[in-house]
Amino acid sequence: MTVRFSFILLIALFGLGSCKTHNIFWQKNANNTVEDLDSVFLYDEGYQYHIRKDDKITISVWGQDDLSVGSSYGIYNSNEVYGKWLMVDSRGNIEVPKLGTLKVENKTIIELKEELRVHFGEWVRNPIVDIKVLNREITILGEVRDPQVINVDKEKNTLIEIIARCKGFEFYAEMRYIKVFRQVGENVHVANIDLTKSGDYHLKNINLHPGDVVVVPSKKHKNFDRRIATVIPFSTTLTAAAIFMGALL
Repeated sequence: MTVRFSFILLIALFGLGSCKTHNIFWQKNANNTVEDLDSVFLYDEGYQYHIRKDDKITISVWGQDDLSVGSSYGIYNSNEVYGKWLMVDSRGNIEVPKLGTLKVENKTIIELKEELRVHFGEWVRNPIVDIKVLNREITILGEVRDPQVINVDKEKNTLIEIIARCKGFEFYAEMRYIKVFRQVGENVHVANIDLTKSGDYHLKNINLHPGDVVVVPSKKHKNFDRRIATVIPFSTTLTAAAIFMGALL
């Protein structure tokens, strides 16, 4: 009976080892050079968001509801779910009250504000204009306590700050190989961030941009720990059964 039980347990453990799951985000190397990291992820002190196709934009003009769309100055809700907004179409345009079609793609929010002030100045003296892009989002996936798509309003949003908004890391987070994916034009750049080493804080706590995707991979032994947690109760049952059968014999 002891030999038979040992054979069954050996089969169970062999099955545990053979069921291997690959973590595609655990790989050490990112597909970018040092120059890419410098130009794409690090030196962006003067970064400003540029309006993109499919962006949802609100226009607020103080005291002028007929010129506003989703105004933050008005009584109506101006968020993305319930409010009103203008969608940037496939040509990079929006339709503005009284102005008609306006090209906005690749303009910064400041540039669009100034342009609208000039246009609205034809009807309003010293117009106060505010612009908001509702769908500026950063996506956090993987081993954080609350993976989510985070809406951001300000220009500077650091990696640590965004992870904190996800309530921090899970137990199995592999903090040596955090991936940050960023699309620039047609190219997607990948940064590999190691938060376990001391020093070079500014090289690790990079500023994230809207559209970035952060992936926190899991440690290699996570799957093993999960499977062993299943096998141990199973082996315990087999042991109890073996003892019971031995007692009967």
